Amino acid sequence: MSVKTPALVELRQAIRPYFEKLESNSKVCLGVSGGADSMALAIVAKLESTNFGLDLIAVIVDHGLQEKSAEVAAFTREKLTKIGYTDVFIGKAIVQLTDGPESSARRARYKVFQQALETYSATTFLLGHTKNDQAEGVLLGLARGSGTKSLSGMEAVSGPFIRPFLNIGREVTEAACREALVEVWSDPHNFNSDFARVRVREKILPLLEEEIGPGIIDALARTAKILREDANALDEWAAAVFSEINPSEIEISTLALLPIAVRSRVLRRAIYAAGAPAGSISAAHLEPIEALVSDWRGQGHTSLPGGVKVCRISGRLSLLQQKPNETEK
Repeated sequence: MSVKTPALVELRQAIRPYFEKLESNSKVCLGVSGGADSMALAIVAKLESTNFGLDLIAVIVDHGLQEKSAEVAAFTREKLTKIGYTDVFIGKAIVQLTDGPESSARRARYKVFQQALETYSATTFLLGHTKNDQAEGVLLGLARGSGTKSLSGMEAVSGPFIRPFLNIGREVTEAACREALVEVWSDPHNFNSDFARVRVREKILPLLEEEIGPGIIDALARTAKILREDANALDEWAAAVFSEINPSEIEISTLALLPIAVRSRVLRRAIYAAGAPAGSISAAHLEPIEALVSDWRGQGHTSLPGGVKVCRISGRLSLLQQKPNETEK
């Protein structure tokens, strides 16, 4: 396998700083679907790992959402073996279609990733997301009317997950696979216009490039970076406020002094602390809670996911979780 061709060199330079921070003999998992992005990740991770004495475990997720998914997993494993991987973990994802196939598949995929981390006692998991993925995510967030947290896209480092290619375009990962003479799998879902992300990739982004000019993907990725910095600052502010309050009985006067961007974050933290399922609270859920603070007209309580009940009593915002067998008072 060539190691000096331009795309491979660029990708190796991107992954090297993360490997330099790991101790020798560390176990590192990486997600590999068989597509160009993840296969390029597998190629350069293998090349670089020899310089740092790292043990790599390739993780393949069989979603079972399309015909021959087991064959795709076998194809990917074969390619990984040729690259030099000896540890390959294939996990069967259980996809429960609740809020759309893409989101549901993502949740199931990350459950397999977590299983692999626990199985191998690893603390690092590499993912092959690129600048293109970041740009697509920003456009999808705009279409949904999302806030800064969603529009800020993916972080390069999020817990155990590391995305070393977020500043690199998909054309580089594709070129790297060609340079290494590694065959990749073309996911038919990537061309299925039933998926919003595919429509953004195949129609919207090319149209923007044509009508506005080149550099749209770079601009959207920069926007995500700026918004992520803003969102992180607001999160830190909200966390500091939250640490000083009683989350089940919050003084309205305290909340009223906060900018709404910070207040909404404090409220979201308090709702989760009261028992709402993680990730279940949307902007629509927060609207009536915000009204209890800034537009008080004697409204009654608001019920939220997880049986959380929020009401305004004697100048405080009261949050409690009703058990399933409790009747409404």
